[in-house]
Amino acid sequence: MRTAPTILHLDMDAFYASAEQASKPSLRGKAVVVGGLGPRGVVATASYEARVFGVHSAMPMAQARRLAPNAAYLTPRFTFYRAISDQVMGLLRELSPLVEPLSLDEAFVDLEAGGTAWDEESARLAGMRLRGDIRAVTGLTGSVGLAASKMVAKIASEQAKPDGLVLIEPGTERALLGPMSVRILPGVGPATGDHLRRAGITTVEEIVEAGEDEVVRLLGKAHGHGLYAMALARDDRAVVAERDTKSVSVEDTYDVDIHDRVRVRMEVQRLADRCVRRLRGAGLSGRTIVLKVRRYDFSTLTRSETLRGPTDDAGVVREAAGRLLEAVDTTGGVRLLGVGVSGLADYTQEDLFAQAAGEPDLGEEETAGAQVPVVEASAGGERQWRAGHDVRHAEYGHGWVQGSGLGRVTVRFELPGDVGPGRVRTFRTDDPGLEPAEPLPLAPGGVRG
Repeated sequence: MRTAPTILHLDMDAFYASAEQASKPSLRGKAVVVGGLGPRGVVATASYEARVFGVHSAMPMAQARRLAPNAAYLTPRFTFYRAISDQVMGLLRELSPLVEPLSLDEAFVDLEAGGTAWDEESARLAGMRLRGDIRAVTGLTGSVGLAASKMVAKIASEQAKPDGLVLIEPGTERALLGPMSVRILPGVGPATGDHLRRAGITTVEEIVEAGEDEVVRLLGKAHGHGLYAMALARDDRAVVAERDTKSVSVEDTYDVDIHDRVRVRMEVQRLADRCVRRLRGAGLSGRTIVLKVRRYDFSTLTRSETLRGPTDDAGVVREAAGRLLEAVDTTGGVRLLGVGVSGLADYTQEDLFAQAAGEPDLGEEETAGAQVPVVEASAGGERQWRAGHDVRHAEYGHGWVQGSGLGRVTVRFELPGDVGPGRVRTFRTDDPGLEPAEPLPLAPGGVRG
């Protein structure tokens, strides 16, 4: 391990929710929950104000609404979050060529590799400067952990939340980890944690006291040896700048089970198109088409077909996904569908079968996740406006959707730089003066989503 705390871990604070608060003055200091708003939706991120009520990520949205009924509930704007993430990752790459993104809002940085830090003082200065730069460029806050290993740097950033910096001096890791729960260690999830608890092991120090042989007996050779090393604060994992993408996939969960076979086929075709857009956006192609179906009873089926060579052709992917669907019984209803492509390559090959004649241009789509449209048509043809998304009105200018229903949509008109909350207006959902809009930058000179 290193002798200086030159591995930095950045974790943006309640990223999605904080981005929404920064772009919407009326939500600053208020409880904000971002995620799927349907009956089966889950929380993606909750602001710190919402966490006071017990709301947290991965919680069912229905439960969150019971805990915090007065919070603002918004659908995600992934294109917007991706634009902010790109700005943050750009700042990290100014510190070092070795940046390992873990998600849109989290990354490791090897400061030593960039010549940015070589001892405790220089590492702390780099972390402080980074936090200031992030606030200046995006208007958001991030928490920074500095340590001699990736594992401890991540633990340090968690201790720094929100909007702080924690540096762990090399040689003090054992004392820090000892009293902590075993769940703090990488690879210890609920199942492993319960298994260790039943054996009387609840803290990191108790793993060390139990001894390596006992941990291996409890968890198996590979997991046991690795976990025991982590408990001793031994972590030599390097910061890896590039991670090979194994697959590209998209999926949707439906508020109401789909029983109509024609609708299921249409959804699979739509997902295939989205998947291909993501493939093309990443400059990739793939050989194996994968279909995922979760049925009404929560049973999940996965079917795959491997082509003779890689493709990024939407017609080919649609046809393959359709063939895979024919082998799946959807009689009882479908609650989730997904289409993916694996066996990736960075080149394409002419259509392996017969490419669909007159294939439409798919255009571009953001690759952070499935972008929920701000407005879409309901079964009855009425426009449905998504809560939290940006709109523009011919008379009132830029705003965002507070809510909609019963033929009406409520919009708050305000800009990210406004000092106080903006005014609210209600319109018919088919108002000709109202249209979707692009998100505005959070800080002067910022990048639009």
